[in-house]
Amino acid sequence: MSKFKIVETLFESFANLINPDWIMNQGGLYLVLVILFVETGLFFGFFLPGDVLLFISGIILASADQTVHVFGHNVVDLVFWQVLFIGSTILGNFVGYWFGSKFGHSLFYQGRKFLFLKQKHITAAQQFYEKRGGFAVTMARFLPIARTFVPIIAGMVKMNFKQFTYYNILGGILWVGGLTTLGFYLGKRAWIADNLEWAILAVLVLASLPVIIKMIFSGKSAASRKKNITKTSIGE
Repeated sequence: MSKFKIVETLFESFANLINPDWIMNQGGLYLVLVILFVETGLFFGFFLPGDVLLFISGIILASADQTVHVFGHNVVDLVFWQVLFIGSTILGNFVGYWFGSKFGHSLFYQGRKFLFLKQKHITAAQQFYEKRGGFAVTMARFLPIARTFVPIIAGMVKMNFKQFTYYNILGGILWVGGLTTLGFYLGKRAWIADNLEWAILAVLVLASLPVIIKMIFSGKSAASRKKNITKTSIGE
């Protein structure tokens, strides 16, 4: 198979994953349940669009003709699937943590060198998790790729398991609850159905916004501290 054909197949697969009708034909929300676990628990699932799938799941649950309702009531079914999705992502992160703690070093460490990572990066990550690991585990849910690798790295650097568990659950509730609820309440609007691509783009931006804002303000704070240190040094 040519490289062009592989890329074409990947784009086609991604397009299917953001198509509500294709999702329903391939197993419905049970398929989403599996995909969420793979993305948050297995390192090769980093390319999967969890944000999009949660948003689309909310849209599907808002439409009685698009899904088999377990309880026959839209809101009750929304809560039911939210609990399943949250459980799937929490379990996925636990698997990622376990994988990182058991196999992370053997996977990324060959001989006396880390593949993709340097020893100083591992040390820095360990120090970061000790100070702000909860923030990383929670907010990584909202960032593609990061939500796959953060729990693995947390396992590699032996982040406190009780702390990891708390923020794993918190992050799962915020991520799943927020995006599925948003999709549910917007799902009955005709504009969303007619402009799904734009709605998905808006969701991706909104989902990443808290982390982007945090990074901007953190950068400004770091620059301000550096400036103050420079002024102090000059004054001395």
